[in-house]
Amino acid sequence: MGTAAAAAAAAAGEGARSPSPAAVSLGLGVAVVSSLVNGSTFVLQKKGIVRAKRRGTSYLTDIVWWAGTIAMAVGQIGNFLAYTAVPTVLVTPLGALGVPFGSILASYLLKEKLNILGKLGCLLSCAGSVVLIIHSPKSESVTTQAELEEKLTNPVFVGYLCIVLLMLLLLIFWIAPAHGPTNIMVYISICSLLGSFTVPSTKGIGLAAQDILHNNPSSQRALCLCLVLLAVLGCSIIVQFRYINKALECFDSSVFGAIYYVVFTTLVLLASAILFREWSNVGLVDFLGMACGFTTVSVGIVLIQVFKEFNFNLGEMNKSNMKTD
Repeated sequence: MGTAAAAAAAAAGEGARSPSPAAVSLGLGVAVVSSLVNGSTFVLQKKGIVRAKRRGTSYLTDIVWWAGTIAMAVGQIGNFLAYTAVPTVLVTPLGALGVPFGSILASYLLKEKLNILGKLGCLLSCAGSVVLIIHSPKSESVTTQAELEEKLTNPVFVGYLCIVLLMLLLLIFWIAPAHGPTNIMVYISICSLLGSFTVPSTKGIGLAAQDILHNNPSSQRALCLCLVLLAVLGCSIIVQFRYINKALECFDSSVFGAIYYVVFTTLVLLASAILFREWSNVGLVDFLGMACGFTTVSVGIVLIQVFKEFNFNLGEMNKSNMKTD
């Protein structure tokens, strides 16, 4: 009976392995740096598009646009490394740090407005990200390639992917050609829905790669799974890349980045909750903490974007108060 209990405990430990403190610290550091790099990509690409339009040439010939594209690739590689070290429900919301960084950068490079409320929004976004880090899950619910295969074939997750795929086909072939250039939510919806494929694929590749590198008996199956996930990831990134640039041609980079963050994060967390079930390791206090952190981040992003056209600062507010007195 004691042996059976020990075996059950070992199985439970394997199913919810806690990453080492060093791995968590490294993963958090990489996630933060990647968020800042990703925050600069939309601004640099938008700057390149604007420069190309002024010259009457394609943005593919502009060095600033290519700098943004390279930054996007570096940021995605960083995200890949972070997903292999810490839970998805932590890495994805940390992308909020890129929004205020991108807004500050856009105020200099693109001359987009950032008033006192925008700066307060930057502060709230950073504070909310810290709360997310404090209350994030401390263990991973999927740690082996066998568990990953079981999760990927779960009827609930397969059904969810089918719904996402149908929505993508509808948006790309029917809605986007007619309403994409005038409605920012069309391009954002396409890019965010693709996150249901890119983020789980990235996490899955990291898990499958562990079996391949260790030459386990199941390494052949892991290689096949890794190739399939790489193909899915590659196709998703190419389509995302295309529609991100379409959106930047038509809309403000800061507005796109902020709305994209909220919608993308929500859909990725939903996909991760269905596939990896990392939320099962989160207690009530940590769940409420993460909800408050995400809400704080969202409020900060709203302050950055909704009030960006209001032309006022602390000096004008002080003058107004002096006149009132």
